[in-house]
Amino acid sequence: MPQNQLPLRDIQIPDAIGLWPPAIGWWILAVLIPLLLYLSYKLYKYLTRKTALKAAKKQIKALIISTQLDDKQKLIELSSLMRRTAVSIFPRTEVASLTGNAWLDFLDKNSSTILFNNETGQLLIDAAYRKAPDLNELTALFGLCENWINQQKEPKS
Repeated sequence: MPQNQLPLRDIQIPDAIGLWPPAIGWWILAVLIPLLLYLSYKLYKYLTRKTALKAAKKQIKALIISTQLDDKQKLIELSSLMRRTAVSIFPRTEVASLTGNAWLDFLDKNSSTILFNNETGQLLIDAAYRKAPDLNELTALFGLCENWINQQKEPKS
């Protein structure tokens, strides 16, 4: 070997990187993506539920003080508000098909009182078919419905 040549070897190419096992970043992503999707869903459910309850509380107060609606129209609006609120915070399959006494039983089941199945609660299911209700009955029903809305705090899945 001549003196001016160095003993060099040819370039060595490393082996190709295998697909398994994945790098730590992929493991972290595999855990974080489903976790973030789940938490986003829960947050969405919580925020929409909270918004539905806030809106219902405002609407029931507006109905109570409304001077533009007569008592029968207030009763019809209250019945509609209670159904919309229930459908917003409970599973639709559990609430949407309820009518008559089953609807009143549902309202009683989800409150601390069992007053919906008495005469006051009956106003909700016959609202469209009654003549104008007595002012005392209407006041009692508004109080009962407002109390029911205020009691709804725990998320229903």
